[in-house]
Amino acid sequence: MKDILAVIRSRFSPHSFLDREVADDVVDRILEAGRLAPSAKNRQPWRFVVVRDLAKRQLISQAAYNEPWIVQAPVHVAVCSTNIDYKMPNGQTAYPIDLSFAAAFMALQAVDEGLACCINTTFDENEIRDLLTVPYGMRVVLLLILGHSDEKPTGHERLAKSRIVSFEHW
Repeated sequence: MKDILAVIRSRFSPHSFLDREVADDVVDRILEAGRLAPSAKNRQPWRFVVVRDLAKRQLISQAAYNEPWIVQAPVHVAVCSTNIDYKMPNGQTAYPIDLSFAAAFMALQAVDEGLACCINTTFDENEIRDLLTVPYGMRVVLLLILGHSDEKPTGHERLAKSRIVSFEHW
């Protein structure tokens, strides 16, 4: 069994990608990880739009406020919600949480496959929706930017567990 903490610790958000393709079977396993993610009431309110076409990647990069490194990555996955209205019993809208689970599962699978993955939420949603013909009423929640990176993880500075964990009370 693999050490999931090792995969989590090695994940980082690259801003540079190599000109190297990602095999179809690798992309398929990444998508499978997203498909298997948990969701509220098992509604699975997601659709994943895979983009490999260079011209579309260039337009995605422009819609992401001209981040030049985005177009370098050979695979983009638009993580979209099919149900933006469902609220959990506590009143919270479910899709941001559900899609975050799916994106995290896919990002970790990508790292386990030897890829780098940046989860991007800074883009003009309407431009992406139009480009990918996402139906009205659906949301493009985030983009997974996937590929081989020449960057090395710089290490995530994280708060100590003692600052974020308590037991039995706040």
